Amino acid sequence: MRKNIVAGNWKMNTTVPEGVQLADDLVNLLKGTKANCDVVICTPFTHLCAVAAILEGSPVCLGAENCARHDKGAYTGEVSAAMVRSTGADYVILGHSERRQYFGENNEELSEKLRLALDNGLRPIFCVGEVLEQREDGSFNEVVAGQLEPLFNLPVDDFKKVIIAYEPVWAIGTGKTATADQAEDMHAFIRKQVEEKFGKQVAEATSILYGGSCKPGNARELFAKPDVDGGLIGGAALKAADFMGIIEAFS
Repeated sequence: MRKNIVAGNWKMNTTVPEGVQLADDLVNLLKGTKANCDVVICTPFTHLCAVAAILEGSPVCLGAENCARHDKGAYTGEVSAAMVRSTGADYVILGHSERRQYFGENNEELSEKLRLALDNGLRPIFCVGEVLEQREDGSFNEVVAGQLEPLFNLPVDDFKKVIIAYEPVWAIGTGKTATADQAEDMHAFIRKQVEEKFGKQVAEATSILYGGSCKPGNARELFAKPDVDGGLIGGAALKAADFMGIIEAFS
């Protein structure tokens, strides 16, 4: 059976002291409770070591928001998968819509990042999703299928370590809203693509998270859908109580 997962993506927010406090608040909220999902927080690179110390002994896992496409060398300002792993992180977000949009990440680059992440023992949270123009012109399934290609070039045993996150970019900051049914339709489509490549058993074991403005108020409806296995949470992950409310949607 596939795992339910709630993962927070802090993006470029919080100083290190603020991030440590946020992590500590979350750990304290989880004390004495039994979460019915895996919990991950993905922090800026600068926070990883300090937050790892806060999470030690807790049920919360640590991840990074990105890693480099190179393993080492003269790449000033880059952070390798090995460096991320050495902080104690277990996860890394790859292919986030903001990385694709602002930094031009493509399938070739993401294939290299996937390989390095997996080789260094990190579990990728691999993001896919269409923009508003692609949603409106009906090409969204084709777009997402194309974005999945780096995953489908992996050996099956490596693919099994990957978590997929669907982000309807068109529903983030546009005033438009993705319904739970729209989320389910795309998640089911993604699972079908996985089944066609790796078989039904692998597809049924693959966790697919929803990354489109998930909040405590809509998490339960989203997570009730059969192909939605949790969320990749942005803004609501920056408040421990809100993030906890999303975790509690799996009850």
